[in-house]
Amino acid sequence: MRIVSKVRSLFDSRTDQQAYDRQLLLVTFTLMAVGMVIVASASIPEGIALSDDPFRFLKRHLIYIFICLGVLAGVVCVQMEHWYKSQGLLLTLAFIGLLAVLVIGTEVNGSYRWLRLGPFNIQPSEFSKLAVVLFLAGYLSRRQQEVIDTIKGFIKPIIILSVFALLLLLQPDLGSTVVIVVIMMGMLFIADARLISFIGIGVSLLAVTVVLIVTSPYRMARVFGFLDPWADPFGRSYQLTQSLMAFGRGGWFGEGLGNSVQKLDYLPEAHTDFIMAILAEELGFVGVSVVIILEFILVYKAFNIGKKALQQNMVFSGYAAIGIAIWFAFQTGVNVGAASGIVPTKGLTLPLVSYGGSSLITIAIAVAILLRVDFERRQASSQVRITKIKAAKSKKPAEKTKEINAQKPDQKQEKTKAAEIINLYPKQEEIDETK
Repeated sequence: MRIVSKVRSLFDSRTDQQAYDRQLLLVTFTLMAVGMVIVASASIPEGIALSDDPFRFLKRHLIYIFICLGVLAGVVCVQMEHWYKSQGLLLTLAFIGLLAVLVIGTEVNGSYRWLRLGPFNIQPSEFSKLAVVLFLAGYLSRRQQEVIDTIKGFIKPIIILSVFALLLLLQPDLGSTVVIVVIMMGMLFIADARLISFIGIGVSLLAVTVVLIVTSPYRMARVFGFLDPWADPFGRSYQLTQSLMAFGRGGWFGEGLGNSVQKLDYLPEAHTDFIMAILAEELGFVGVSVVIILEFILVYKAFNIGKKALQQNMVFSGYAAIGIAIWFAFQTGVNVGAASGIVPTKGLTLPLVSYGGSSLITIAIAVAILLRVDFERRQASSQVRITKIKAAKSKKPAEKTKEINAQKPDQKQEKTKAAEIINLYPKQEEIDETK
């Protein structure tokens, strides 16, 4: 019975009476579990090819998950005030990491995106996303009115983040660049910046994106492969066509867990960028729908936490939560869209599901920040309720005293009237004299 009651408490609608959002934590753990199962299935052929160990990537993924759990437990204890004070330091560290990648980074598939530390590779671009969210949240908490009133306040963060975009493009990593730009534009839009500013910046970014695609042969190949994947299914569109075949084979309920054919060295990056294709092939439309719904709940929870924090005047915390929600939503949409042929292929992971230590740890930190924001908001609202209750209790004796004082004049008036009535009747002495 205790277990049943605990499970029911996770789905209790009276969430404001809890210390934190249990449903957010439940969704996070569920996505981690799904990711662990699918990574184990999708990475077996590559593990055998690299080290004759079918569970090579599963073992590493388990290590990353345990690190994520420890990081999540630790970050939840950090007050948002400390994040606000250290936002500049985090942005500086992210900048140094992106510079270090270009100098001493490890080349993988023609890109310099990783720093090798022993058996592990660190991807600074993942941590830069979180640093950008916290920087923009701090900037908007200090300069929101300037962002609303002047173009100068709108341009300042763009100048700083354009440096980050340049470093990411030098790796090259267009996917992370687009994520940072979308986070920036989304947070500025939520801050109620002027529409004319968005139009100008939007046109400029579109022009820059077109130039980057036209001047890069491999980006042009990706775009043409996206527009007509079956024109060259064994060349520039090979990855996308294999992914589409995986979706087609999955049908409604899939081929069964572990029965994917595309993971047998047909679909590259099956356990990272295209893990959704393997999930679709093995678990079908139903499995894909469940994962997308879980990701949607995660994004909705983040937006809701940010909205409530802003309503309670927790500006930095609110914008940080909304920035994380925009990040999760866009990255999920791009990953699923690239695997299903809706958008051009990009090297972006599916949050909490895809294999990748840097991505998992960074997203775990972001989820911990969401839990902390929600905890501080609930704590603040409970203190407000306690203050109101105390004020109401202190008012009751004062109101009673006022009622008593208000009743006293009425009693005096009643006594005066009674005396007047008595005086109307003759006294006993007067009656005797009359006799």
